[in-house]
Amino acid sequence: MANRFKCATLGSACLGLSLALATPSASALPDIIDIPARDTQLAPESLLNDVTRAGDRIVAVGERGHIIYSDNEGESWAQAEVPVSVTLTALDFGSDNHGWAVGHSGVLLHSSDAGENWTLQFDGLKAAALAIESKKEQIEEMEEVIAQAPEDQKDDLEWALDDLVFALENAESDLEVGPVNPLLDVWFENDQHGFAVGAYGMILRTQDGGESWQDWSPYIDNAQNFHYNGIDQIAGGALVLVGEAGQIHVSVDNGETWQKRESPYPGSLFGVTGTGSVNEILAFGLRGTTIFSSDLGRSWTIVPNEGNTTLNNALVTEDGRITLVGNGGAVLMSANGGESFRAYFRNDRGSVMGAVPLSGTNLLLVGEGGVKFTDSRGKNLK
Repeated sequence: MANRFKCATLGSACLGLSLALATPSASALPDIIDIPARDTQLAPESLLNDVTRAGDRIVAVGERGHIIYSDNEGESWAQAEVPVSVTLTALDFGSDNHGWAVGHSGVLLHSSDAGENWTLQFDGLKAAALAIESKKEQIEEMEEVIAQAPEDQKDDLEWALDDLVFALENAESDLEVGPVNPLLDVWFENDQHGFAVGAYGMILRTQDGGESWQDWSPYIDNAQNFHYNGIDQIAGGALVLVGEAGQIHVSVDNGETWQKRESPYPGSLFGVTGTGSVNEILAFGLRGTTIFSSDLGRSWTIVPNEGNTTLNNALVTEDGRITLVGNGGAVLMSANGGESFRAYFRNDRGSVMGAVPLSGTNLLLVGEGGVKFTDSRGKNLK
């Protein structure tokens, strides 16, 4: 079946940050968590969902547990040792050596050697167990609040209690059938503090490098458990979380608390970035929707661009250029701080899922068909 999270439709294929493969049956899930990724020379040519730098090294993640890395600006690649064969959706490095990758079945991997070797640090079964414990605590607290509340407030509180009970039942079902829900993005401040986010309002926090994780969903206003698709830190230090149904949440205290922002777009937002200027946010998603805020999301403007294809990821270079990449080979570029974008489309029209800068104004892209190269005008280099 088609993936219900982020995807691009190309003929009969559905590609995206949360993958383009059919979801395996619950009985098969423990197997692909336990089976290491197979070594293959085709990994750099297969679907890759994200790419970043670990110091001078470039690291990318993709389908079937593939993680590849390059020490020569993408000219050649080595495949990392990975203990799972599920599709990986995103990665981030909190320092040159310490990185985290996330993916299907709630897997969360850690590397301490700049991406050469990875260990399984967390999975969807552990996430479901955390969610169950958290929801039970919330239900107990809500029942106490209802017991002490005035009669004219109890109806609304009862509805909130029903939402919590429903969420608890879903978490218990997940634990029974297996780790079925994907993590879709990850962000680390350093080698200790970070967040991983994903389907059905899943958000996990660690303050000890992933040795332990907390269910952070109770601290965010998302009663309907909409998916979280992207998280990033912007200039000035604020964290921004975006997702399904126009979800936008901002934290100005390093993730301790979050404030929900009103979005001008009711559809899915798949990513978020800063512009390089303090407190400026650029969020993007379905149908090429791009929205800009200069005041931490309190107000928004729609950014015009020449494309209407789904946008998947962003890159801001040191010289201030902003690049958005998306389905159908879309590469959108802005030289004016995100006020407007010009769209280019790669000749192969393969969906682009991520980008990193190379020398000059060239970019390394990843997505459908693996690694690609382009220049500042979207011209195919390889």
